[in-house]
Amino acid sequence: MTEPTFDLSLYYPIFLYLLILLGFATTVMILIHVVGPRKKTPVKQMPYESGMDPVGDARQRFDVKFYLIAIMFLVFDVELLFLYPWAVAAYQEGGVPEVLRRPVFWGVLVFIVMLLVAYIYDWRKGVFKWR
Repeated sequence: MTEPTFDLSLYYPIFLYLLILLGFATTVMILIHVVGPRKKTPVKQMPYESGMDPVGDARQRFDVKFYLIAIMFLVFDVELLFLYPWAVAAYQEGGVPEVLRRPVFWGVLVFIVMLLVAYIYDWRKGVFKWR
């Protein structure tokens, strides 16, 4: 029984690349510290809040509509995660077997209809209407 050999020379380019990256990052950090401006002003010390001056407490309540929109985004994002692989593999050679194509198609169609029903329900409940 022979013991498998481990050839470290195959990994030398990766180690060299890692060494170059670390050297570059270290050099840039040192240059920024040495060359960069050091004058501290009140404007520079103020926290940045999406281009607006921070006013009030950051721990205020958000309207529930923000959460509803976020949840709906996640639902439709997950829908795409399920639909994309099916759409790619459904009708190509070696994808879904011929026997399963019709049941898988109807399963995906039921999935889309359920999402449509949820969308219509949200629309009827006024989730998309802002004050």
